[in-house]
Amino acid sequence: MTAEYQALDADVRGALEAVRAEVGKAIVGQDPVLTGLVICLLCRGHVLLEGVPGVAKTLLVRSLAAALSLRSTRVQFTPDLMPGDVTGSLVYDAKTALFQFREGPVFTNLLLADEINRTPPKTQAALLEAMEERQVSVEGEPRPLPEPFLVAATQNPVEFEGTYPLPEAQLDRFLVKLTVDLPGRDDEISILARHAAGFDPGNLAAAGIKPVAGPAELTAASAAVREVRVAAEVAGYIVDLCRATRQSPSLRLGVSPRGATALQATSRAWAWLAGRDYVTPDDVKALARPTLRHRIQLRPEAEIEGASPDGVLEAVLASVPVPR
Repeated sequence: MTAEYQALDADVRGALEAVRAEVGKAIVGQDPVLTGLVICLLCRGHVLLEGVPGVAKTLLVRSLAAALSLRSTRVQFTPDLMPGDVTGSLVYDAKTALFQFREGPVFTNLLLADEINRTPPKTQAALLEAMEERQVSVEGEPRPLPEPFLVAATQNPVEFEGTYPLPEAQLDRFLVKLTVDLPGRDDEISILARHAAGFDPGNLAAAGIKPVAGPAELTAASAAVREVRVAAEVAGYIVDLCRATRQSPSLRLGVSPRGATALQATSRAWAWLAGRDYVTPDDVKALARPTLRHRIQLRPEAEIEGASPDGVLEAVLASVPVPR
């Protein structure tokens, strides 16, 4: 890389580090989740957040949007939600005697699809075109979505009554699946202290969060990520990991080639955030679980025996030789 390119690269990376500091004014802990969200923005992907209620999933997305000067909307997915409630619909205008398109909440930069598994498959499917093609088609006319565009969908891992499991086709549209864990004891004490001092999750401006980066920095960062080199040996390692999942006796569905390309993309973003212009096997290992855990399916007998997707991936990582 030229000295000029390196300087620009460092400036953009510094701007994203400033974003992390701004989000920290509202969020305690959850650094891995924040990093995963940034990686998705850099790779133009989407994220599935899984965690119990009350672990700041919504606040995290809103804080990230505020620090990046991006528009954010939230949709509460319910059993009676219709596709048009998400994508928008044609509305008759009596004054002009014409139908006009009224944009739905999907026309935003960061869409928080809250409890996405509580809405029927028909409405879930309404997001497929938006997530894959970054457009919405109504009456055969495509309408492009803003850039950047990220869907951050949430689901509750412990409550299944009245839910509709996401189909494999939609799960595969998410670049990563992140687990939002409960905070540690020290972090939870810090959360209580902030609330006792008057912190209001509904007023991010009062928390002092200000825009420190924007779409221009994200575009430059995404371009830099695409310049990160992947050696043939590392590419082969990614393919070998994905092929090993297809042969695992614990799985009835392994990782598809799309999953392999996703793992390569997230590994490049991780390497760039670490200040390197090349991917190492350790980068691949670090991103394997969040990138692949939702792309595999356990056999029923493996589930009965207590196997988990992360456990199977751990075994696969241990079994596949690492290139030097």
